[in-house]
Amino acid sequence: MAAQYAPAGDSLKTRWASKVTPENVWQEYPRPQMERVDWMNLNGLWDYAIRPKGQMVEEFDGKVLVPFCVESSLSGVQKYVGKDNELWYQREFEVPSKWNGKRIMLNFGAVDWKCDVWVNDIKVGSHTGGYTPFSMDITQALKKKGNVLKVRVWDPTDQGEQPCGKQHVKPHGIWYTPVTGIWQTVWLEPVNENHIADLKIVPDIDNHRVIVKPEITDVSADTKIEVLVSELFTDVAKAYSINGEDIEVPMPADAKLWSPDYPFLYEMNITMYQGNKEVDWVRCYFAMRKFSTAKDENGIVRLMLNNEPIFMFGPLDQGWWCDGLYTAPCDEALAYDVQKTKDFGYNMIRKHVKVEPARWYYHCDRLGVIVWQDMPSGGRGPGWVTDRYFDGALSRRDAASEATYKKEWKEIIDYLYSVPSIGVWVPFNESWGQFKTPEIVEWTKSYDPSRLVNPASGGNHYPVGDILDIHNYPDPDMYFYDASRANVLGEYGGIGRKVEGHTWVPSKGWGYVEYDTEEKVTDTYVEYANKLLNLIPRGFSAAVYTQTTDCEVELNGLMTYDREVIKLNEERIREINLKISNYFKK
Repeated sequence: MAAQYAPAGDSLKTRWASKVTPENVWQEYPRPQMERVDWMNLNGLWDYAIRPKGQMVEEFDGKVLVPFCVESSLSGVQKYVGKDNELWYQREFEVPSKWNGKRIMLNFGAVDWKCDVWVNDIKVGSHTGGYTPFSMDITQALKKKGNVLKVRVWDPTDQGEQPCGKQHVKPHGIWYTPVTGIWQTVWLEPVNENHIADLKIVPDIDNHRVIVKPEITDVSADTKIEVLVSELFTDVAKAYSINGEDIEVPMPADAKLWSPDYPFLYEMNITMYQGNKEVDWVRCYFAMRKFSTAKDENGIVRLMLNNEPIFMFGPLDQGWWCDGLYTAPCDEALAYDVQKTKDFGYNMIRKHVKVEPARWYYHCDRLGVIVWQDMPSGGRGPGWVTDRYFDGALSRRDAASEATYKKEWKEIIDYLYSVPSIGVWVPFNESWGQFKTPEIVEWTKSYDPSRLVNPASGGNHYPVGDILDIHNYPDPDMYFYDASRANVLGEYGGIGRKVEGHTWVPSKGWGYVEYDTEEKVTDTYVEYANKLLNLIPRGFSAAVYTQTTDCEVELNGLMTYDREVIKLNEERIREINLKISNYFKK
């Protein structure tokens, strides 16, 4: 199998690319907040074919390395698919004999965008949505030997109305290479007939408790759920429920609170009993923390973490990779960007119009980085008004487009509901695909009252939600202010520097401002940071610097696209960043 694989093309590579093989590709358990012991990884070489839409496949075109999208180098394919074609996958698998008598679940981390799945030529499920995990019970379709899994994918990228983020069929400027098909881990898992299908974990530090909301497959069965909280192998709390009810777990009054300075995670074991028999067990983690807003002594609305003011400061992180596009080469690479964010002195990341694999959020949780989570944009938006409340006509979506947005936004929130580090939901960026903003914000706030909602980062503003977010390039400025909400600078900076030998396209590249040396870029960064410091007492409560890494022809990253060169003086930017991140500390 390994002899059939090599990265495709001659595009820029990260240091981790050379270590990727069909045998070791993405071997980590992909769902760290609901982990089972028994599972089978289906990543590796699959057959693939690209065919006109509606045409069946008789022969395949070659091998693709799952979970990398076919447009990427690490997939071994690097081919464009497009809205007129469909992408087909196929592989064989065997079910371990020790799983006999179990229900077998087929799990996908994410597939962009519409997929249909067959096992042994029996249709077992379908899904739309490019950013969220989904599962299907394939037990009835299985054979004792020689099972064949087949997946068909269609993705119109930016030529449809579905959320697609920065993907574009003709990459240029701030728009990047399309991503089609499987781009996260695929795996099998045995479960009993009645089992835990999902979990939502909500900490409540004010009332010294954590609420666990289990979703079980058969509420009518004689079931009991046990939740055990522990800290370094020492039991901290225990609670039970029956009939599928939420479990309220009392926590100690001196429970450890999660923060960027102290990212403490509690362990949680959840056991499901049917009668006296244990029928399911999952391991997860959670954190005690609270996001809110409050007015300070000057009447300025501030962002709060655990009832204390915090200035949230971090980079715009697009999560793109020169060799894997949407998919990092490996878990070590995925964690690297988060760790460097901490090293640079930031305490927050704005995840920009993309949703990451669950393990990325785990790294934010364990390293202590607050996340602002964008909804991936899609569709067309209205004109862009930045310096006042919007009084024009927002875009009208047709019923199907509106339903797609709402379905996928809900699925994203459901997927990430329990992640400790996520503090802010961002339904819209600027005016991209913006529609019915007050309604979307109201729904988001009511569906997850434990987090803050930033209605439209830099976009058409309405007096709704928790945050007013303006953008200003290149340097910080405050040109619009709302005394009733937290005011933030959702994007600024974009200082560009080209580093020879580390660019996506040698002859192209840009930044909002451009300099040719580390010293000049660093001097400008510090100049902007000092301007930002002076705007905090005037009302800013958070800021986002563009951006973590270069992305294709955007050369305004703190690091090059291949993560090989830190383009600024790390010691100097860490020093000024810590002044900003620690602004409210006593």
